[in-house]
Amino acid sequence: MMELTRRRLLGAVGAGVAATALSAVPAKAATRIRHYWWGNPERDKRTFAVIDTFQKANPGIEVSGETIGWGDYWTKMATQTAGRNMADLVQMDYRYLFEYVRRGALKPLDEYVGKSLMIKDFDQGPIAGGMVDGKLYALNIGSNSQVIVHNTRVFKEAGVDVDLINWTWDDFAKACEQITAKSGGKVKGSDDLSLMIEAFESWVRQNGREFYGADGKVAATVDDVASYWQMWADLRKKDVVRSKDKTVILDPPLAESGVAVGDTAMSHYWSNQLVGIQAVAKDKIGPAMVPHKKGGKPGQFIKPSMFMSLSRDTKDAESAIKYMNAWVTDPAITKILGLERGIPASKAVRDALAPGLNETEKLSVAYFDAIQSKVGPLPLPAPKGAGEVRDAFMRIGTSVVLDRAKVKDAAEQFIADASDIVERAQ
Repeated sequence: MMELTRRRLLGAVGAGVAATALSAVPAKAATRIRHYWWGNPERDKRTFAVIDTFQKANPGIEVSGETIGWGDYWTKMATQTAGRNMADLVQMDYRYLFEYVRRGALKPLDEYVGKSLMIKDFDQGPIAGGMVDGKLYALNIGSNSQVIVHNTRVFKEAGVDVDLINWTWDDFAKACEQITAKSGGKVKGSDDLSLMIEAFESWVRQNGREFYGADGKVAATVDDVASYWQMWADLRKKDVVRSKDKTVILDPPLAESGVAVGDTAMSHYWSNQLVGIQAVAKDKIGPAMVPHKKGGKPGQFIKPSMFMSLSRDTKDAESAIKYMNAWVTDPAITKILGLERGIPASKAVRDALAPGLNETEKLSVAYFDAIQSKVGPLPLPAPKGAGEVRDAFMRIGTSVVLDRAKVKDAAEQFIADASDIVERAQ
């Protein structure tokens, strides 16, 4: 992790570096706290601006910002956790919340609520999403849902005219074929989502199951996996999705997604990423739901886009909580953050932001409103070992994408490996 001056940092962010760090030191700072998050250029720019604003209002607290891409974030987090060197405040994902609480890596926030953490006006759903065993371990800093981001110009030129809130996987496949044909193959219909377990989980829910059951064990079936990978194999055979060499690049940055680069018309992301994607995309983007399965159950859900948590390694919890509180209550800071990390859980903050939202942010809110009656319930947090299961899905799925394994054989292997991982992790 490198230390940068502010001038060098802004240059690095502009160049799209994957990992940066900043320590903007006020004169004679009395205490120092570290904030660690996964980011992208747009998120990093906003977060460092928040740090500057907070430090000017709190000259006795120095905040060191540490950021890295999603693909490397959890590896570094695991290393810091094992070495008992976690940042005071860490960005936490719903998928990993229970796992890190079970490790004893996070401190509960309950003793601060109503005293130095003022979240009385938060919606109850976002608060509940950050609770484990009746205690609050994670502060919601935005809610979101899955989204298929599409290039509006390419859709229009290809004559794709479909209800993108209620469309089906059949509609999606036809759109891919139509876009590829119209562009003469220069623009493929979609990124290949074979390795994206988040999209696959929606597929499982559409089949009437959760990926993980109430007992924390893998409930998805071999048929769930095989049918999902077969659908993408069929699209690859028709040559209407992104090339294999791009598909097997795991967790690529926003700027390298097909929609951003311009070689595909659709990519899968989370709704809070619309701002970041538009910032790097050449054309105007639009949101669509993950396609529905005809006659199936809702696959999508609304979830906390991300949390901020207090680590067990913090040396100054009071200063850390003061910084955390500013994130969700200070008007100057919430204005800087906007909706980039998701829809704020505080109605007061949402109302204050509304007049100043840009076009993409308004699009995000409109999408959020449109899907409310089309989504299913929030699933239970994934059990310990979920990160390793995700890695296994990408690893085994890669063998399918590269034609090194048959779909059914790979599906059987994944379910067996996933079940073993979760059982071993408990």
